[in-house]
Amino acid sequence: MKLVLHNYWRSSASQRVRIALGLKQLAYEYVAVNIVSGAQQSDAYRAKNPLAQVPTLEVTEDDGTRHAISQSLPIIEYLEDRFPEHPIHPRDPWRRARSRQLAEIVNAGIQPFQNLSTSRKLKALGADDGPWIKGFIADGLAAFARTAEETAGKFSVGDAPSLADCCLVPQLASARRFGVDYAQHALIVRIEEACLALPAFAAAAPEQQPDAVKQ
Repeated sequence: MKLVLHNYWRSSASQRVRIALGLKQLAYEYVAVNIVSGAQQSDAYRAKNPLAQVPTLEVTEDDGTRHAISQSLPIIEYLEDRFPEHPIHPRDPWRRARSRQLAEIVNAGIQPFQNLSTSRKLKALGADDGPWIKGFIADGLAAFARTAEETAGKFSVGDAPSLADCCLVPQLASARRFGVDYAQHALIVRIEEACLALPAFAAAAPEQQPDAVKQ
């Protein structure tokens, strides 16, 4: 089997998948898709991902069968089902649901409001995208912190990294990028430190990617 990840270095959704691949100790080919220059709009890429977003995971089975999976959470769910070793879901059903809930706070409640296509449309309408983005990030992280209080151990849900952490750490990188201070959420700060001590999280960081733009 061959795994090819089409992604962009600073995409938080792409970073989630890189973390999951690292946690599962899966080798993959990194293909950079420059979403700033519009590479995702090419016919070749749209054939893999009609929504023209990153990431896309391309899977080639040993028999030559090929699949393309888009959207970060379905990609991670596929990896969890296909490669059950080194699980990223808690075994307990309630804790597993809470991990998914925390992931969706980021995936549905924050990230869509900060992504490149949204900010470009806001600017085209003459709006200042800065306060818009910061507000959603601040509110979402506050909700994440409150929700995680019930289940957190070393990580967001217990003492092993889960889907929730795969989503949280990239969102915190985005928070820093957009100038949102989350230091008041001590629990989140502690979880981030625990995550970044793991090779899977450290290696997935935006600045570690081959297409990273040094700033």
